[in-house]
Order: sequence, then structure tokens, then C-alpha cells
Amino acid sequence: MASGGVARGRLAEERESWRRSHPHVRAIILSLRLSPRPFQYSSCTLACRFKIDRCDEICFALLLFQGFVAKPTTLPDGSVNLMVWNCIVPGKEGTDWEGGYFPLTLTFDENYPTSPPVCKFPAGFFHVNVYNTGAVCLSILGGGWKPSITVRQILIGIQDLLDNPNPASAAQGLCNDLLVTNLPEYKNRIRQQAKRYPMRV
Repeated sequence: MASGGVARGRLAEERESWRRSHPHVRAIILSLRLSPRPFQYSSCTLACRFKIDRCDEICFALLLFQGFVAKPTTLPDGSVNLMVWNCIVPGKEGTDWEGGYFPLTLTFDENYPTSPPVCKFPAGFFHVNVYNTGAVCLSILGGGWKPSITVRQILIGIQDLLDNPNPASAAQGLCNDLLVTNLPEYKNRIRQQAKRYPMRV
């Protein structure tokens, strides 16, 4: 199979994972929505509660409930463009990023999954490890890339990066300077940015 066929085949599988609507997934999401403390649940707790061992269903339910989105774009003729995905990465609860639902574009090339996608937030996104163009600087998107890494794992890795910046790989000088010399102002800018990206109903 040509490299382009391999890329599209893998991305079709990834898309199907995000489109799945098994009864367990729907039931887990409903249970979380009805819970007064939904984030207290771990995947192990949910597995016991629903008497299932399908870790993929549990993980997808948690991701969807927390606000993650990942879907291919649509071409002008109405067909699906598997090579470019529009995603949402939610800020973690209890961090300065909480309340923000940050748009992220994943662009794949014909060498995927041998090579990673290019991941971009909007231009000017405020983060130590995000270039002014919006491109994300993260180890799993560079030298740490493995073909087995999924879209789900990319989004979780980027969410974790939000509140755990790596000054050793700084992509924005001013942002890094604030992190090191003026932490209160750095955190304030993050909170203000989160307000600019509320959940879309």
C-alpha cells in the first residue's frame, strides 16, 4: 500500500474511534453528568461500576465528557478531509487553564504515522512551548514520536503540557521570561486567555 493509503487508513481508524457511540460510552457520560462530583471517577472506578473491561470505551467517555473534540475537516465538496483535523483541548480542572477550551489543528502528511502531525493553536497563543505561529513544541511531536501514538494520546499530552511548560524548550521568549521572573503575571495572562476560549454550546 502506498504511504498515502497507509496514512488515510490509519486516520480512518482514528476517526472511527472518535465516532463510536457504544451503549457503555453513552451510559458512562450520562452517569458523569448526573454526578455532583464527576471528576472524582477514575477509569478503574467506572470499569467496576459498569462491570466492563473495555478500557477504550472508558477512556473515550472520559475524554468526551471532559470536553475533548477531534474530528476531520470538511472539504468544499462536502467530503471528509482526513489529513486535517479540528480539535479542542480543555484546560485541566484546578489549574489556571480551567474553563478554557482551546482550538487546535492537526495537519497530517502522507508519511503519517511514520512522522507526526503538525499541531497548531491559533497564532499568538500564549504558552512557553508554543511558537508565535501556534505550532506546539512537544517531545512526542518530535524526537519522541512513535507510530503507535494516537490522536487521543497527542491531545492528552498537549493538555498536560499546558500547565507543565518546559523552559528548556522555550518557543516564546517573553512568555518564558514571565514564567521565570514574574509568575503572578504569567498566571494572570493564562487565566485571561482561558476566558477568551469558553466552551461552545
